[in-house]
Amino acid sequence: MTKRLFTTLCGLVFLVNFGRVAFAPLVPEFQRELGLSAAAVGSVTTLVWLGTAAPRIPVGWVLTRVRRERVVLATGVALSAAAALTATADSLYALQIGAFAVGLATGGYFVAAIPLIGALYPERTGRAVGIHGTASQIASVVAPVLVLTVIARLGDWRVVFWALAVGAATSTASLVVVVRRSAGDRPASPEEADRDFRSALSHWRIVLAGMSLVAVAGFAWQGVFNFYVSYLLSEGLTPANANLLLTVAFAAGVPAFWLGGRLADRLPKVPYLLALNAAFLASLVALTYAGSLAAFAVVSALIGYAAHALFPAVDTYMLSTLPAPDRASAYAVFSGAALLFEANGSGVVGALTDAGVGFDRVFRLFAVAVAAVLVLTALLYVLGRFPTPIGSDRTASE
Repeated sequence: MTKRLFTTLCGLVFLVNFGRVAFAPLVPEFQRELGLSAAAVGSVTTLVWLGTAAPRIPVGWVLTRVRRERVVLATGVALSAAAALTATADSLYALQIGAFAVGLATGGYFVAAIPLIGALYPERTGRAVGIHGTASQIASVVAPVLVLTVIARLGDWRVVFWALAVGAATSTASLVVVVRRSAGDRPASPEEADRDFRSALSHWRIVLAGMSLVAVAGFAWQGVFNFYVSYLLSEGLTPANANLLLTVAFAAGVPAFWLGGRLADRLPKVPYLLALNAAFLASLVALTYAGSLAAFAVVSALIGYAAHALFPAVDTYMLSTLPAPDRASAYAVFSGAALLFEANGSGVVGALTDAGVGFDRVFRLFAVAVAAVLVLTALLYVLGRFPTPIGSDRTASE
């Protein structure tokens, strides 16, 4: 039943991530139909990711009292309802509510599903998280193509969210069947027993360590990919080529998750994450100097790979470093705090570009921030002051 449950989770996460990323390729459509400014539409994409962040800590508390499978089921129902709500939006306010609701559903899913996968595959956590992430990332690749196809053939972006609502409901129903069949086969582990949620806060050093490895780069990535099409259009590319390169950036995430999860199991986790941050930094700077379609294509693949490889790597680091009894709740604190910060990336880009700051300058400012955190984190690691996985020779005391 473990394999069947994992397979079903991979199906549901495809829809979960589709719901998050479907807003980005629809940015120009929202602007045209609803007459929104860059800052306004930036607030919509920001709300998706703020919504993704907002429920994570509260859901972490819920996970101390409710089995993870049941929380995953609840998020599937919530995603279906949120997608239907978004499909009915006819104003900026309604669209913002729908975007935030979709984010809430997806955030709750990841907090419950990632520790559940870690419990299902304790010896191959990176590999399992990577496969799960690959399923999620395929949605990121499909979303721009599917959204543009719907717009071209039907001329109505609302169809995308109606289809998501139906798909989420169907997938959740399938998961109900699998969970019921597996309920008697897998007793609750000690990690799933009732715990005092406050114990998660005792691992604040590990939480901050995980954030230093992903939050600033994630903030920059949010700003880049949500405005990627608009940025490339401003650089003189055609709409078709701009959307194609967004797809390239997302497509690079498929091998990033697949291979990145396996590498996270095999390589020293902190140096690996530092290297990924450095690769993202270099790609971000290179993006601002690319001047041709070919150069943008290469940089799109590189920055997409580096950004997406960070996520299974940092999840594996957190699940390997946090003690088992507090893993789910502490992971929830980490992911909620990190995403609350990251979600503001697109809003900052929208506000700065509305104020007359060019995209290249904004992205270079982001690169400076990533570089500063990278240097500080690397220094702490070299000095032996950075938390490392349990059992590592360099494990720092909490």
